[in-house]
Amino acid sequence: MFPTVEARDAMIASGMERGIRDAMDRLGELAHDPAEGRPEASRVVVDISMSLDGYVSAPGVDLEHGLGVGGEPLHAWVTDDRTPRDAEILHRSFTDTGAVIMGRRTFDIVDGPKGWNDEVGYGHDQDQIAAPPVFVVTHSRPEKVRLGERFRFVTDGLDSAVEKARAAAGGKDIVILGGGTIADAFLRAGLVDVLRIHLAPIILGGGTSLFPEGMPESLRLEPLGSVSTPAAEHLTYRVVK
Repeated sequence: MFPTVEARDAMIASGMERGIRDAMDRLGELAHDPAEGRPEASRVVVDISMSLDGYVSAPGVDLEHGLGVGGEPLHAWVTDDRTPRDAEILHRSFTDTGAVIMGRRTFDIVDGPKGWNDEVGYGHDQDQIAAPPVFVVTHSRPEKVRLGERFRFVTDGLDSAVEKARAAAGGKDIVILGGGTIADAFLRAGLVDVLRIHLAPIILGGGTSLFPEGMPESLRLEPLGSVSTPAAEHLTYRVVK
């Protein structure tokens, strides 16, 4: 109860209303029980590995070097140095994902001769029969697609990609897989709900930056959790909107 209308309005103007909304959103995330089913609206999650100096690939990315020349340690937590805890994180992300979005450059690599195959795909060595559909944001559909049944192409923008992915996700997460340029575009557009970074203990000194200069405004993040393993710091943040 407030003594006057003016006092009430002054309190609302102080930012209380936004704070309450943020707190209720956070409470909803904490209170949600996966056993009761996923929320009706899918979360949009940027899930990406990054070096300590902010690069998601090393210099020299091409069809032969999908992570750039010398960029393999970024994914060591998935491959060579994977611990049981890393494996648990990878599997949980895989099972929580209902649709994947990637950029055209990443598609060209994973659909290339040294890319995905029958055993390796989204989630690396997870069961590819259960893998979610992948929506590729591109200006034009490629003439040839080696793994055609896995991909759907979106030529009318980021919002359309999210809309189509949400229709396919069944309430599960929509994961922005990469690369860094498309992840940055979704962050700039305000379409991301959760940012999940797997921070590898490596300094690359160059490559593709997840946070290039010229961001239109600061990105406010709220920590949701962290897990430390020898190959990565697994950091999860809610994007405050």
